[in-house]
Amino acid sequence: SMGTMTLNMDDRHMAALEALAAEQDMNKTQVMKQALRLYQLVHERAKDGQQLAFTKDGKVVPMLVPSMLPLLPVA
Repeated sequence: SMGTMTLNMDDRHMAALEALAAEQDMNKTQVMKQALRLYQLVHERAKDGQQLAFTKDGKVVPMLVPSMLPLLPVA
């Protein structure tokens, strides 16, 4: 079975969602499902004491907690 929910977002968040969907050739539901899977993975690993990080030029750049980051529309 599949549940249904209504998600209310301000214009800034909706623009970011629509831009990500267009860029990745997905619909908004697919983007939200993928975002939830990623968040769940990060959450589970963080509970285990792991940390998500990016690397640039061979150096680790720690990722901040997503709730601390502003969500900006993708250009």
